Amino acid sequence: MRVVVQRVRAASVAVDGDIVGKIGTGLLVLAGFEEADSETDLDWMAGKIIRLRLFADENGVMNRSVLDAGSEVLAVSQFTLYASVKKGNRPSWSRAARGEVSQPLFERFVTKLSAALGKAVPTGVFGADMQVSLINDGPVTLTIDSKAPE
Repeated sequence: MRVVVQRVRAASVAVDGDIVGKIGTGLLVLAGFEEADSETDLDWMAGKIIRLRLFADENGVMNRSVLDAGSEVLAVSQFTLYASVKKGNRPSWSRAARGEVSQPLFERFVTKLSAALGKAVPTGVFGADMQVSLINDGPVTLTIDSKAPE
């Protein structure tokens, strides 16, 4: 499982011009899955995201988690995180899990995020052509891979 986490002042996702998910201050999480992902990956990633200390404390130091800050999370599925550009110039998506595998993984991941956060996590629409808007705060952007935690 791979994610891109961005600390945002606001973020939204729209489908056909209609906003289907939005947050104020918090984290935008773009999530991609591969066939080998398991509940262990989902648990580890949800816990890691909720505990990441990316928000400033009273001294201006990034020392507070999204939970500590009382902020929100917006999750968007993104199979392109598994793009391979090793050969040629056209990306290959062969490592990305097929929709029938990745959709249930994404739904369980969002459920785990919501439970850990203690409130609903809005999302985009799985498989739709989505337009994501955000105001990146910092900017603070991280990439995390459950198979290669750094």
